[in-house]
Amino acid sequence: MSRRRLHSLQLRLVLPLVFLFIVGAAVIVGFVIWRAYDSADSLADRELSLRAADLASYLVRQPDGTARLDLPENLRQAYGAAPAADIFAIRGADGRLIAAMPQSFGSVVERWTSASEHAGYFHLKELPGRSDDYYGLGLALDSAAGPVSVWVARANGATALVHSMLEEFVFDIAWVIPLFMLLALGIAILTTRKALAPVRALSEVAGSIGPSTTAVRLPQASLPSEIEPLVAAVNRALDRLEQGFAVQRQFTANAAHELRTPLAIVTGALEGMDPSPELDKLKLDVARMNRLVGQLLSVARLDAIALDVSGMVDLNDVARQAVANMAPWALAQSRRLAFDGARHPVVVSGNVHAIDDAVRNLVENAVAHAPPESEVIVSARPDGRIEVSDCGPGVPPQDRERIFDRFWRSKAAPAHGAGLGLAIVAEIMKAHGGRAEVSAGAEGGAVFTLAFPMSAAAR
Repeated sequence: MSRRRLHSLQLRLVLPLVFLFIVGAAVIVGFVIWRAYDSADSLADRELSLRAADLASYLVRQPDGTARLDLPENLRQAYGAAPAADIFAIRGADGRLIAAMPQSFGSVVERWTSASEHAGYFHLKELPGRSDDYYGLGLALDSAAGPVSVWVARANGATALVHSMLEEFVFDIAWVIPLFMLLALGIAILTTRKALAPVRALSEVAGSIGPSTTAVRLPQASLPSEIEPLVAAVNRALDRLEQGFAVQRQFTANAAHELRTPLAIVTGALEGMDPSPELDKLKLDVARMNRLVGQLLSVARLDAIALDVSGMVDLNDVARQAVANMAPWALAQSRRLAFDGARHPVVVSGNVHAIDDAVRNLVENAVAHAPPESEVIVSARPDGRIEVSDCGPGVPPQDRERIFDRFWRSKAAPAHGAGLGLAIVAEIMKAHGGRAEVSAGAEGGAVFTLAFPMSAAAR
């Protein structure tokens, strides 16, 4: 089991329930069995007490004043039918034996003290002429012949049938109890899962929140009351975070705007100066600053304004125009720029200006990394892809995910880069519902791909 599942709230709720139901089932089954056997013993004791009272009720006083047991014929036959199972003995207040069955039990009882009004239990292990153990009780009772002591007992195996019937009953219902417990446990687990469903939905919403979706808030409806304060606190934190992002974006846009005018003045002043090596270096630095300011403005626009991608754009035309516009610049950098177009229009839904910016950024990146006198190829594919390939050093596999992060630059990147160009490309593709990827070229170098979802008209 993974560490994450061990820390699951659902598991923490269910495991105590499982333990409780298992212990509860065991306790209930044990209690039912104990009560069944206890009830069997209680029934046996009550039967003996009733039998003793029944025997006392059949005592009569004879004319000479002595007591005699006058059993009805049916009771006499019942006792005679099981002489080894049921035994009794009756003594008068003077200690004389009135009646006994068998007589050997009467001989034993004659040596005992008189019974009291509270039942006194006994276990008779040995009875002359009998091999059974007997369990019984003695009671002091009133009768027509006066106070008497009555002892009744039953052989140990005589209650086997009752115990057997009780055992069968217990085991017939014992398996139902764990089944019921399992059913109740299943209902408890399903109820727990249902109760935690809003929390799982909450986590999905939380996972979708990022720098570009800071306006999203966690829903507070149908949440357990224990979690509502946490969700409310997280939403307040997101409010503060969104405000911080807004201030940062506004600052970036304002700073970029404020820098454009001084840079334009500096660029114009440098153009009017006499050529020199120092001037060429200054012009390169100013060009880099102009490029950085332009990228910052692009980032600010992408962050602040939702891009309209509802137009129909022919990727073939966009790629061809970008190559035509940037070819002179590439030649000035001692690189060649080529175009490999599709035979038919490649139409996608998008924003033509944003797609052009993405292609230009990829071309600038490829030219910066390609060796002198090499060729950068821009291709438009029928399946909605634009590829820009170069013959440079390529991108190591471990850097291919991070290369589209803002301000991230590899150690081998040119010094004039700011780490924003590819991040802008990724944001543009995200707005179009597509993706930006990088892979190794067939003959070395890198291949950057803009993959667009095809429009319904193109399909």
